[in-house]
Amino acid sequence: MLTQFTQELAAPFSRRRWLAAAAGLALGLAGFSSAKAADDTIKIGVLHSLSGTMAISETTLKDTILFLIDEQNKKGGVLGKKLEAVVVDPASNWPLFAEKARELITKDKVAVVFGCWTSVSRKSVLPVFKELNSILFYPVQYEGEESERNVFYTGAAPNQQAIPAVDYLMKEEKVKRWVLAGTDYVYPRTTNKILEAYLKSKGVAQEDIMINYTPFGHSDWQTIVADIKKFGSAGKKTAVVSTINGDANVPFYKELGNQGIKAKDIPVVAFSVGEEELAGIDTKPLVGHLAAWNYFESIKTPANEKFIKDWQAYTKNPKRTTNDPMEAHVIGFNMWVKAVEKVKSTDADKVIDALPGTEAPNLTGGISKMLPNHHITKPVFIGEIKGDGQFSVVYKTKDLVPGDAWSKELEGSKDLIGDWVGKKCGNYNVKTNKCLGSGT
Repeated sequence: MLTQFTQELAAPFSRRRWLAAAAGLALGLAGFSSAKAADDTIKIGVLHSLSGTMAISETTLKDTILFLIDEQNKKGGVLGKKLEAVVVDPASNWPLFAEKARELITKDKVAVVFGCWTSVSRKSVLPVFKELNSILFYPVQYEGEESERNVFYTGAAPNQQAIPAVDYLMKEEKVKRWVLAGTDYVYPRTTNKILEAYLKSKGVAQEDIMINYTPFGHSDWQTIVADIKKFGSAGKKTAVVSTINGDANVPFYKELGNQGIKAKDIPVVAFSVGEEELAGIDTKPLVGHLAAWNYFESIKTPANEKFIKDWQAYTKNPKRTTNDPMEAHVIGFNMWVKAVEKVKSTDADKVIDALPGTEAPNLTGGISKMLPNHHITKPVFIGEIKGDGQFSVVYKTKDLVPGDAWSKELEGSKDLIGDWVGKKCGNYNVKTNKCLGSGT
């Protein structure tokens, strides 16, 4: 009886032990499976505003990276591993960009980040990428005056957009008076500083240059547009060079139309208005105005036509547009893939060293190259806005233009170069043969 009682009492304990052991084994296997899944995956950080004033421009860049990851995974991924996007929303909040960047690198363990639009968002995250030694691909036109080891600039520097646009207006439109209108942050202010110096070097008098800044999301343009109209009534051909960014562009162009300012009278050349910004808005007030970019959806090449077709199939939207910063992400993403496959690693130091010299096709028929200053070679196009929200190309450079990290127009920059290959320096003074510290 005692033996039978002991056996009956012990049986539940044995079952309990077996169940506990089984549960432990299952958890262990789950952990192993999870670790194995992590080992088989390379995480890609996506740092673009999906809300706030910049969402009008940045949301499509998030979708672009997701599309590129999907396409790469169909080819087998990278190094035999699947790519996995980690998407965050910094919400057009500049300090939040830094917080989200740190989260992507330390918590999510991403191998690379594709992100930012405004220069203030980029400046916000720079210390994080330097401290944690990670990689950022930045896809938007910007003011230059920077060459950071941890950043690769696939958007246009001023010599690849702003300067050619001014040259075109001078030569083709015979412009003599200039309105430099921008959103009030680092990109427009620095770009306009460069343009003001450039215009003066071409003989333009100070009284023929009007400069104006407005906050992000500015909506009341009546007085400013009236001032532009008055400035343009002095008998000299006048143009607006616009670094207005985000959703403020919509009421700006609408007010131009309200006050009867036509493109033939005072043309506007914009650096932040592309197909995405024009989609879904009334383009009548914009027809005939200009934009300077390194890519337009309307450019006919086999590579571009295939990209548009694949993009619209991916988004399940036959009207979904493409634009310049999207192409910059395409080029940067493909360069990153090439560099990783070359060094057979996602280690930041190895990839950073491998990227200069890497080439990738652009969508307009050329081959872009990553330079030692972490900028790329790009063609320059100027397009005229059409009623359907597309652009008719009115000017293009003969060759691809190498991006200058430092502007020759500015006294403190003209002797500087970025060279992360030979000099290991982002701001090397070629006259004193000295590196001036940080790349910024």
